[in-house]
Amino acid sequence: LPSAMALRGVRVLEMAGLAPAPFVGMILADFGASVVRVDRVGSNSPATALLARRKKSICLNLTDRRGSSLLKRLANNSDVLIDPYRPGVMEKLGLSPRVLMASNPKLIYARLTGYGQTGPLARKAGHDINYLAIAGILSMLGRKEENPIPPINLLADFCGGSLTCVIGILLALLRRTETVQKIRVA
Repeated sequence: LPSAMALRGVRVLEMAGLAPAPFVGMILADFGASVVRVDRVGSNSPATALLARRKKSICLNLTDRRGSSLLKRLANNSDVLIDPYRPGVMEKLGLSPRVLMASNPKLIYARLTGYGQTGPLARKAGHDINYLAIAGILSMLGRKEENPIPPINLLADFCGGSLTCVIGILLALLRRTETVQKIRVA
């Protein structure tokens, strides 16, 4: 990568997930960040492979002590961790923000969930079409007096979720240059 890349030297751990998280990692990698995607052992998703541009990959069994320990060591030397899982998943694995940021206070722990960490929908699976429907946008897509025409997952997943997460990460990196305080992007 050219030395002038804006995110050169920024180290990112991307926990493997559905399209929004890999898209975040890809954008960061495109601007020079060193991104390591943490895949589950035995996984091989062609959908996420399309978003693997400029990334390295490692397969870890995070339910195993050795895999969890290795991820903690990687997080100690990372600037950003992208968590695409539902609330509580990383906590069950012993990899919560509290745990990882205790040994690396500069770590930016970006949580990318459909409905946030708290609230009535927090534990629900979310998909692009759900977000568009709840926001009232789906009813605007299509012709009058006809059923809505669902778009591909660009509106909510990529534009609403991924790009907002990228902006949060970039702002946290900017803020981190001024202070060494714990910063979470939720």
